Amino acid sequence: MTTIAKKPFSEIIWDEVETWPRERIEAFQLASLKKQLAYVGKNSDYYKKKFAEVGFDPDNFNSLEDLRKLPLTRKSDYVAGLAEDPPFGSFRAVAVEDAARVHFSSGTTSRPAPVLWTQEDLERWADLYARYFYAQGLRSSDVFHCMFGYSWFVGGLGASLAAQRLGCLVIPGGAVDTDRQIDTILEYKPRCVIGTPSFMAHVAEAALKRGIDLSTSSVELVCVGGEPGASIPGTRERIERQWGAKMFDCYGALECQPIGWETALQIGPTLAEDFFYAEILDPETNEPVPDGTPGVLVLTHLDKQACPLVRWWTGDIVAFDTSVAPDGRTHTRLTGGVKGRGDDMLIVKGVNLFPSAVEDIVRAHPGTTNEYVIVINDEMKDPHTGFLKRITLRVERVDSNDTQLEESLARQLREALNVRFDVEVLEADTLPRTVHKAKRVLWE
Repeated sequence: MTTIAKKPFSEIIWDEVETWPRERIEAFQLASLKKQLAYVGKNSDYYKKKFAEVGFDPDNFNSLEDLRKLPLTRKSDYVAGLAEDPPFGSFRAVAVEDAARVHFSSGTTSRPAPVLWTQEDLERWADLYARYFYAQGLRSSDVFHCMFGYSWFVGGLGASLAAQRLGCLVIPGGAVDTDRQIDTILEYKPRCVIGTPSFMAHVAEAALKRGIDLSTSSVELVCVGGEPGASIPGTRERIERQWGAKMFDCYGALECQPIGWETALQIGPTLAEDFFYAEILDPETNEPVPDGTPGVLVLTHLDKQACPLVRWWTGDIVAFDTSVAPDGRTHTRLTGGVKGRGDDMLIVKGVNLFPSAVEDIVRAHPGTTNEYVIVINDEMKDPHTGFLKRITLRVERVDSNDTQLEESLARQLREALNVRFDVEVLEADTLPRTVHKAKRVLWE
């Protein structure tokens, strides 16, 4: 029989920590960091060396600002650490026999990278996920249908364990067999589903082809993660319309699970500031930026045991809002979610362009399907500056008789983004459908 780990703090709050005043949050972070940095400096070979290189002594850590004395940690550092001490790397702070699970990166930019968890890490992870699900409205009487992948991917097991912790009946559907996913929704009537935005859009589209409108189904909550989407207005509006449900941005990364999820208010992902200390830095100077100003999110774990990270450069462009939310939650929110990744930014004739901005317009534009792809090749580059001179966008049209889509979409993109696109309109079902993380920028 499923048991609930603990009673919620209130009808809408899972854990009292979500309402702590800013002074208490910062005091907790300072005390936790003093302990965590001592642990990391003693047990992680990578950080032991890094601390020695900059002359950092955890015993002298006396303020949150002292953290900036330490160097930033990037994915390239983690990959190098794997090569130094294979197969699990020099970042780990526990013996392999003391770890309980390993998950892997997708391997899109390098070999799949392993990240370890202890049993205590897993319990912490499940409770944080449960906190966020509860904030979105999931309750013990609900059926929860997980359409995240389970093979290698980090999201499926975490989401399932959290829903079980809340007391839900969990359906581990995975990200396969679209028709069976649809049949399961119709027969077993889940109130909440979770998956990537691409797969959620694909399932709804596939259902319509069978004459099934999922907006009339039992689903009231659509949780998405693994790729940008829920905080992109055009994508949110489309998927909420397709499903007839509220959609929530569930932001995390393999190395730091979770980072921040939206609550029922849908006003931006709320950070778990009792799990990590968050900085937002100018991507050029690495200096802190004020609230409301976009910068790169940098995270330091407060209590992670197996693979703790210090000043982890996520690469994600976000903006902070530290005001108290209308529901009383006090942890910092990300205004508008993740705006893009610094390394995903394209420069077209001197204009900075994030793929997420293109997605917003494509998904909101009438007459397009869910699928699109941005195409780039070396011929599009200016040989002197290396910047793109033009860019190609491939989309699908719903109606094969729609002859205006190319012109209208190109005009809207140019007006909104100040970039000229070569729009190629394809027939529906031409582009491949995605069941996991969609790759929207292709080099040909």
